Amino acid sequence: MDLGLTDRVYVLTGASRGLGFATAECLVADGARVVVSARAPERVAGAVERLGGPAHAIGLTADLADPATPERLVAAAREHFGRLDGALISVGGPPRGTAAGVTDEQWRQSFETVFLGSVRMARAVAAALTDGGAIGLVLSTSARSPVPGLGISNGLRPGLAGVAKDMADEYGPRGVRVLGLLPGRIMTDRNRELFAATGDAEAARTEAEAGIPLRRVGDPAEFGRVAAFLLSPAAGYVTGVTVPVDGGALRGL
Repeated sequence: MDLGLTDRVYVLTGASRGLGFATAECLVADGARVVVSARAPERVAGAVERLGGPAHAIGLTADLADPATPERLVAAAREHFGRLDGALISVGGPPRGTAAGVTDEQWRQSFETVFLGSVRMARAVAAALTDGGAIGLVLSTSARSPVPGLGISNGLRPGLAGVAKDMADEYGPRGVRVLGLLPGRIMTDRNRELFAATGDAEAARTEAEAGIPLRRVGDPAEFGRVAAFLLSPAAGYVTGVTVPVDGGALRGL
């Protein structure tokens, strides 16, 4: 199936590893070119190298908490590749803890990065997509069902799902699609950290897998392929939705 990705250009945040990098790999494999960003310069450089270098990918060290980041990334795509066709907006998971137990400062920092940083990035990309395109927000299954011990995520992710729906309505007449992706248990560094935090990572993984109909934790590439499809012209009539990639863990219809 031709996804129509050849020579299209996407910006991906939080993409030096994990779900963002897996998506970048899938986009590049289908002929797209990418601008990847993350906060650690050495990881950004490593990601660009693994993606094939400047002909396929460039990288910027950037933090979504910085209001200047979105325009920097949009400008980099245009200057290096001459166009922009969309973005995958991914942000590292906020601190663990219950909604009542985390501090005000943890809430503020997470709001600035996870929530407002994502909103600013989506606005900037949408403004640049004068010929249509797609924006995907990497959220979490917590957007539909709270995850125990992740109170900040439980609070912010549903709000971002609402933002994506609102933006889909606003930008749809210009051919700009906006959607959310809801990863469940996928074996990223974040999930390794959550499993390890229980004190018995193997037992925690076994317990998690028992609640997933496919009875296993997902691989990042399985998420990346779904994200690449949704960002591609092949999914041109899909917008305003949240798409779980969770092995069937969410029970809602």
